[in-house]
Amino acid sequence: MSNIKLFQTRKIRSAWNEEKEKWYFSIVDVVGVLTDSPNPRKYWSVLKTRLKQEGSELATNCSQLKMEAADGKFYMTDVADTEQLLRLIQSIPSPKAEPFKQWLARVGYERIEETEDPELSFDRAMETYIAKGYSKEWINQRLKSIEVRKELTDEWEKRGVKRGMDFAILTDIITKAWSGKTVKQYKKYKSLKKENLRDHMTNLELVLNMLAEATTTEISKEKKPATIDENKLVAKQGGVIAGNTRRQIEAKTGKKIVSKLNARNIVEGKPKRKKLK
Repeated sequence: MSNIKLFQTRKIRSAWNEEKEKWYFSIVDVVGVLTDSPNPRKYWSVLKTRLKQEGSELATNCSQLKMEAADGKFYMTDVADTEQLLRLIQSIPSPKAEPFKQWLARVGYERIEETEDPELSFDRAMETYIAKGYSKEWINQRLKSIEVRKELTDEWEKRGVKRGMDFAILTDIITKAWSGKTVKQYKKYKSLKKENLRDHMTNLELVLNMLAEATTTEISKEKKPATIDENKLVAKQGGVIAGNTRRQIEAKTGKKIVSKLNARNIVEGKPKRKKLK
């Protein structure tokens, strides 16, 4: 999950890693807040060189993630988790250090709150999507899709499916079965790279994706697959049911459901669909 966190009136790009259960923050954005430098990227480059010379683990262990820049494109960006950021703060003489530590603590507390009360994460997600310009109708579908996805991943974990690669393989099977495209092919069709595919689906695409995942969950509960191969079969069965529904809708409407529309088109309200040939 990607997000924008606000420190006072300054934006700091961030991303939540579900597997590691950590927030990662753009170091350049943090440096900009702490230093008010006109060129925070250059400031960080010089600081990183100095830290490496001093043998600091921060400079050698920081990760990189693709994050959206001001031009709307995604670039590899140095990121740090909360612990690494606190070390970074100690390396930058700034009167803003203490308020920033308090801000980080609040961000961490919000995540703990969301774990204990999942409704809070939905409220914050809704605020984020509204800020991006999505319609409330689309947002409601998107939040429902998150709930459906969580039920499916919980079911997978009960069946011994491992997070990471196994989740990705099963998701690929479901997506291909209902849409005719793998996740990678679907992203390419929508001109996406690292962005979240569901954030760029139309209402109807989201509905069919939810149907595929919800159906997979129910079949899994009944059949109780014990191996990854059995889970693959269940995933395909769930996806095929949604795929059949897609084809029935397309036959009645004469319009393709799997669309090239992405978030920018959806927000601008320009739903252009292709006629079936």
